[in-house]
Amino acid sequence: QVQLVESGGGLVQAGGSLRLSCAASGHSFSVLDMAWFRQAPGKEREFVAAINWGGARTNYADSVKGRFTISRDNAENTLYLQMDSLKPEDTAVYYCGGTTSSRDFSQYAEYTYWGQGTQVTVSS
Repeated sequence: QVQLVESGGGLVQAGGSLRLSCAASGHSFSVLDMAWFRQAPGKEREFVAAINWGGARTNYADSVKGRFTISRDNAENTLYLQMDSLKPEDTAVYYCGGTTSSRDFSQYAEYTYWGQGTQVTVSS
């Protein structure tokens, strides 16, 4: 099966930036619709951003629109999330997910493959 590994998380002050990466194994990455989700302690996993297999279509949660940018490099089998103007409420574990047949990109149940997550902590 496809393996996904997130990296790039860390501690940053409010207003700062981080870039998360999600490295995928194998040759199947280019046919996967991909997304970033996040989960804060005591909360449900929530949708952050999604990108289709070819990178032509992207979608963002209202809470991150204008601040986060999702992108992918299919040649490198890597998904990215550029996070700017970070806020304390962005603090969470960030996960990348992938699916071969996304119909509702904002629902975590649509995604077959998941990474282990990377912690993002934004201090005030």
